[in-house]
Order: sequence, then C-alpha cells, then structure tokens
Amino acid sequence: MSDHVEDLLRHHAPQVLGALVRRYGHFDAAEDAVQEALLAAAQQWSGSGVPDNPRGWLIRVASRRLTDQLRSDEARRRREEAQAALAPRDSFTAPPPGEGRAPSEDDTLTLLFLCCHPELTAAAQIALTLRAVGGLTTAEIARAHLVPEATMAQRISRAKQKLRGMPFRPPGPQDRDQRLAAVLHVLYLIFNEGHTATSGRALHRAELAREAIRLTRAVRRLLPREGAVTGLLALMLLTEARSAARTGPHGELIPLDEQDRGRWDPDAIREGTALVEEALAEGPAGAYQIQAAIAALHDEAARAEDTDWPQILALYDLLLSRTAEPDPMAELSRAVAVAMVDGPGAGLAELAALEPRLAGHHRLDAVRAHLLERAGDTEGALAAYQAAAARTLSEPEARYLRMRAARLRR
Repeated sequence: MSDHVEDLLRHHAPQVLGALVRRYGHFDAAEDAVQEALLAAAQQWSGSGVPDNPRGWLIRVASRRLTDQLRSDEARRRREEAQAALAPRDSFTAPPPGEGRAPSEDDTLTLLFLCCHPELTAAAQIALTLRAVGGLTTAEIARAHLVPEATMAQRISRAKQKLRGMPFRPPGPQDRDQRLAAVLHVLYLIFNEGHTATSGRALHRAELAREAIRLTRAVRRLLPREGAVTGLLALMLLTEARSAARTGPHGELIPLDEQDRGRWDPDAIREGTALVEEALAEGPAGAYQIQAAIAALHDEAARAEDTDWPQILALYDLLLSRTAEPDPMAELSRAVAVAMVDGPGAGLAELAALEPRLAGHHRLDAVRAHLLERAGDTEGALAAYQAAAARTLSEPEARYLRMRAARLRR
C-alpha cells in the first residue's frame, strides 16, 4: 500500500466511523465495519486507483457491511430492514435525514471525545483512540504496547461495550473543557510512550509518536485557537526533533547533553518554536505551553553548555505553580535544573524532598546517580546507577545505566 493511500485512509477513517455511529449507533459494530472497509480499500485502491470520492466510497462500503452484520442478528432484523427502507442503499454519502450536514472533519473531534470518555480507563482510552481514530489495527497497537494481540483485542472490545448507547455528539459547554483536557492527555500519553518507551528493547516507538503528532495536528485544525492544543503540538514536535540523536548505532541511549545536535530536525524545531510563540500569545500558559517553552530552550541551544538553565528553572517553577495535582516527574526535572544552576549539592537536596513520593522509581535513582557523580561521590553514584538499571523495564535505559556504572569502576 502506498503512503498516499495509507494517509488517505487514516485521514478519512474517523469521519467514516462518525457517519456510521451517528446514523446507526452500535459503536462496536460500526468500528468493525469501518475496519473492513479500510481493508477493502487498501486492497482495491492500490491496484485500481483512488476513487474520486474516497470518503463516500468508504462510507458506502462500511454501511453495507454494517447493515449486513446487523441484519444477521435475528433480534434486530425487522428494525434494520425498516431503517434501510427509509433511504436508498447508496445514499449514505449524503447527510442522514434531519442531520443537515455531510460527514466532516468535525467527526474526528467528536470521535476523540467519545473514545476518551471518562467512563473508560486511561489504557482503554489510548487503545480505542489508536484503533478508532488512528486507524491502527489491533495487532499494530498490541505490538506497540508489547502485549499479546488477544489481550489488546479484549481491552478494545470491553471499551467498545462500555460505549454502547453513548450519544455521538460533542460534550456540552459545561464539561467541554474537561473532556478536551482528557483528549489532550490521552494524546500526550500516546506520544510519551512512543518517544520514550517504558519497557522493551527499543527506546523509541516511532509509530506511536508519529500517530500522536498526526492526531494532535487534526485536533489543532479543528481548534486552531486553543492554546493547550497548540502547546501540545509544539511540545511533541520539539521533543521528537531530537529523536534521531537519542540512540547510538546499537540502540544505546544517548543523553541530551551528549547528543550530536547536528542530527536534530531543524524543520521540526522551527515549526515547534513558532507554535510555542503562538500558543503563549493565545492566553494564560498552561502545562503544555510551558513544557513546550522548556523544550524550545533546549532545542535552541547550539551546545549543551549554551542551555539557558536559569530560564528553564524559572519555567519549571511556573509549571509547578499552575499544576493542580502534584507532578513528581516535573519536580524531578526541576531538581536537575536546580543542579545545573546552583550545583549538584542543591539538586541532591531537592531529590531528598522527593524521596517519599518517588522511592523505588528508576528515574529518581538515575538522576541521583548523575548528581552524585558530578559531586565526586563515586561510590554513591555507582550504587545509584546499579539500582536504576535494576529497576527500569527499558532495555536501552538499563544498558546505558550499566555502562555509566562500569565507567565508574575503572
């Protein structure tokens, strides 16, 4: 399948699913029908070419699959036949009676709101978003999360069952901001797992990071003046811009201060920096905008020693002052900034305050190891590196931490 066909299918998939869910309900059956239509398109379009109206083609084929599936259920036969009699079978490219509009990109956002419904767990929200909005197959999602396909299929199936009967419409004004925040959080989690995998042999799962960026771009097209959306996209671009330099030839982790900055993506940095400026101009800075501004300061430094650590520390202070819930990872990053501004001793004092909440977390041990090494405490650093390596589930991180420990033994 060509990249052009794949891009078309991923672009239209949520719109097609939205059209079917709005008309028929039955989220789970509609999603299965759309997946079958996408598979049929991938097989046919690669040989015969893309039709003039690809979205209409997909809606028509998916609608036929869905009505056939529903009719096979004897208990629903009469109702589905009555619905089918109301309109010609090939009329599904037009808006359903009374709806007043054809399927559009707005369905992508409505579908994201549905997939990120508060009734679902975060894991279910992520899996369903990748499947229904991202167009990834269950096997692809399972591989990205390092779980068996059967496990992921069960997770997605349970999520779809929970959504049965939920109306396909945007949230009302009273809870719109909260629901949008949930959508952005899910996209943020997908990106983070792609950029720095929490377990497994690979540090970077490019397919998840790319999908998170693609979906966030889609949301921004629909909500161009939402500072949080713009800030999140900027954060993703500025962070992913460094991905090519984060690993060595054997997959080993390369920390930020040792990376070859010539391998960073200048186009992504330019776009991300421009988006940061736009996001900060759109209103009070939230968590995504502030994190994007921190990422921009890192990316703009030509050398590690040119990094504006005082400004980064000030931004972390601002970030933590505007976070409703404690964010231990942000506090850990702030401790690093404190060490870079005021010395490793000051950073270690910050870590001591975080110990009760992060005890046993490999990142706390890894940061402590770096700061102890900088402070000249070789034995303490060696023990901390070994503890961090034993606790992480990421093989590239573990190799890097063991390498740092081995270096101290020499």
